[in-house]
This record gives sequence, structure tokens and C-alpha cells, in this order.
Amino acid sequence: MSQKTVNPFDLTGKVAIVTGSNTGLGAGMAVALASAGCDIVGVSRGDAGDTPARVQAAGRRFADVRADLASIAPIEDIVRAAVEAFGRVDVLVNNAGIIRREDALAFGEDDWDAVMDVNLKSVFFLSQAVARQFVRQQGGGKIVNIASMLSFQGGIRVASYTASKSGVLGLTRLLANEWAARGVNVNAIAPGYMATANTAALRDDAQRNDEILGRIPAGRWGTPDDLAGPVVFLASSASDYVHGHTLAVDGGWLAR
Repeated sequence: MSQKTVNPFDLTGKVAIVTGSNTGLGAGMAVALASAGCDIVGVSRGDAGDTPARVQAAGRRFADVRADLASIAPIEDIVRAAVEAFGRVDVLVNNAGIIRREDALAFGEDDWDAVMDVNLKSVFFLSQAVARQFVRQQGGGKIVNIASMLSFQGGIRVASYTASKSGVLGLTRLLANEWAARGVNVNAIAPGYMATANTAALRDDAQRNDEILGRIPAGRWGTPDDLAGPVVFLASSASDYVHGHTLAVDGGWLAR
């Protein structure tokens, strides 16, 4: 009986790069992957937070890589650091992202470029660099992009964020088309409304909070723990025949 049959979700011995791993959804996914057996290369702009301790508490190793994905300049160094730390790369989670809010009539070029550079441009070029490492290793690999409800819907006052996350959905399909035959799975998770720093203003606004909760069939905001199962699934051999899919983890928001 193969190991895949015994436990297709087992990631023991795998190495995962997780961007934006210091807080929120990124931290939750890094810890989930560590709990499934991955060593973690955590990429963040600043302090790694408590993620290293949480990964180590799960019995896995953590490599702290500082990089600002507003530019593609550090991308090769990220992959190099991962290989130097743990010898290989098996999983990439493109989680780092930013958002800027403004009416479309007043939205500026700086806010457009800043969001597109982090949320879409860096996703492509880091995926490219990691896929080249997968090809060198000759063993395939898993790429998990983080999309959004705004990959499917328009939203308001977040023009560049909506454009970037719609682009993530399309890019996920494109890369799957090109790389599936090489044994590289490219998929995405589209979180719904999650209780993170990005949504603090919405949750603090009693009217908006009630409007949002009233639309979610599950009746609650999501948490980083809600992404644990989906990210482990898409990073593991359980998803070997899943290519180009964007999985909504939204409490039923899109079904409403």
C-alpha cells in the first residue's frame, strides 16, 4: 500500500515557502502546513511574529526570510534561501497581499501600482522562480495562490485589489495549463470575509458588520483556522489531480 493511500494529507519531509507568514491568514496556513509535516520558509517584510515558535511547537523547522514583495528584486534570493536552509522546495503559498481603499473616481496611480505589484506581479514571478526549482528537482510541486471573493465579484472602493485578485484567478488557470504536465499543481484559495487586520475597519463598523454577517450563511466571520484544511489539501498528494481550481472558503457567501 502506497504512502499516498495511507495518508494522502501527510506532508512529512516537505518544504513550504509561505509569504506573509508573520500574521493573519499566512501565519495560520504556515502553522497548518507545519502540523501536517512541512518545514516552513516564512517570508515577511518585518518581524516574523510568533509564527516561528508555533511552527517549532508543531515539531518542524522555520527559516525566517525578510523580503519586501513590492519589488521582484528579492525573489531569487527567497528561493535560494529556502534551498540553502532545507535543501529543496515542495510547496509555495502566495499569501502576501495589500489593499488600498478609495472611490474609483479618485483612485490614484500609486495606489494602483502598489497593490498590483504585491498582489499579482510578485505572485507570477515568485511562482516562476519556484517552478524552475521544481523542474530542477524533477519531482513536481504545489503552488497555492490566495485569491479573494473579489476574484468573483466587483466590490467597491478597491479598484486595484479587485483587479489584482481577478488576475490571480486567471493566472492560476494559466499556470495550471502550462505546468500540469510537469507535475506542478497550481490552485488557489479564495477566502471569504475573514477576521484579520485587513477587515478590522469593517468589523468595527456596526452597520457593515451586520450587513456582512447577514449575507454569510454560516453566520460568522472566518478565521485563519478555516484555511488549515484547504491549504493542506492543496499542498498534499490528496490534490494531485486538481489543477487550476480556485476553492472558495467563504462560509457560503457565493452560494447566497
